[in-house]
Amino acid sequence: MLKRLLILAAPLLILAGAAHAAEKSGEKTKEVGQYVDLQPVALPLVFDGRLVNYVFVYVRVNLRNGADVIKIREKEPAFRDALVRAGHRTPFTVPGSWERVDEAKLSAAMAPAASVIAGAGNMTSVVVTSQAPQKRAMPPRPAVPTHP
Repeated sequence: MLKRLLILAAPLLILAGAAHAAEKSGEKTKEVGQYVDLQPVALPLVFDGRLVNYVFVYVRVNLRNGADVIKIREKEPAFRDALVRAGHRTPFTVPGSWERVDEAKLSAAMAPAASVIAGAGNMTSVVVTSQAPQKRAMPPRPAVPTHP
């Protein structure tokens, strides 16, 4: 019975020893940042005034430490609304690609609105964590000019 108990407890003792050694050596565990993950949003990609595709983007709004995350997460629909409005005002189309959005342009456009929604000084950045096109699309052909 004692032998069986020692065999079952051995993995726990090994893990506890490793954790104790890490604590002793002064290693700091990496802190998990505070953030709000938005539900996926479909943003249009437009070429020559024509809708060519939608891309589903997953966006994370990073918050400063000490921000009231629970209160700010309740505002997630407002963040999504701001993202949809920005994406329809000026589509984040990457020239030559009809399957992805311009992440830098999206972040720059979304940051001011996210800062207002989160409250002064609570937002640190907006990042695109993932994106997926609605359909695999070949670049559209340029519009054929009509001759009078």
